[in-house]
Amino acid sequence: MANPSVETVNTSSDKLMLVVGVLLVLAGFVGFYWLGSQEWYVRGAALAVGVIAGVVVGLLSAPGKSFIGFAKDSYKEVRKVVWPTRKEATQTTLVVFAFVLAMAIILWVCDKSIEWVIFSAILGWK
Repeated sequence: MANPSVETVNTSSDKLMLVVGVLLVLAGFVGFYWLGSQEWYVRGAALAVGVIAGVVVGLLSAPGKSFIGFAKDSYKEVRKVVWPTRKEATQTTLVVFAFVLAMAIILWVCDKSIEWVIFSAILGWK
């Protein structure tokens, strides 16, 4: 059964939260440059506080919560992946290289054959 379609309702409060989140991130950057004469850790703290606060506010909105759900589901799916062993990866890589080399040789032979037919046989150039 296919996934049912989900209707997302974006309320004005969700949009406002996203705007506030973006403004907090921008405030962190503005604070970083506005405090240019301060020590590096004061400037870094202003930047970190702004960015962290903006991300937290953004993640508390409905789109942020759906992103968190998506990230959790993606993590679960990645854990299900069966990764190849080192031997399997090496063998696959060697097969790919061999195929590429064979195709390069075949294409070179085709190219030189067509070149010979056109320039030597048809046009008579040496």
